Amino acid sequence: MEEGTAEHLRFPDDTFDAVMVAFGIRNFSNLQQGLSEMFRVLRPGGPVMILEFSKPRRAPFKQVYSFYFTHVLPLLGGAISKNREAYQYLPSTVESFPDGEHLVRILTGEGFVGPYYLPLTMGIATIYIAEKPTH
Repeated sequence: MEEGTAEHLRFPDDTFDAVMVAFGIRNFSNLQQGLSEMFRVLRPGGPVMILEFSKPRRAPFKQVYSFYFTHVLPLLGGAISKNREAYQYLPSTVESFPDGEHLVRILTGEGFVGPYYLPLTMGIATIYIAEKPTH
């Protein structure tokens, strides 16, 4: 097993057929650098697939979920896990993370082609898919 950071992957260029991340990129120290490394190690024509929390957009679910996520979850999660800070950290990172079209623009800026996204569970999470160009 290799240990490292997303911003400094210890693999040669064009190593992997696909690159996938689930609920991790919002914790990268440097989002652009982490995506650049994912691009570097991905073989031409290979897909990148990202599953990440996102912010619901439609009322009234948006308001109900926001209240739950920022007030109820930290209390319940903190009581159960004895680590309330972790459950306060989660909503703050989701709130500040560039989701939807914003992340699609960032993926394009890092060289990925054909990026698109699919919101899941009324926008609580989103799948992003793009490819490394073949040329």
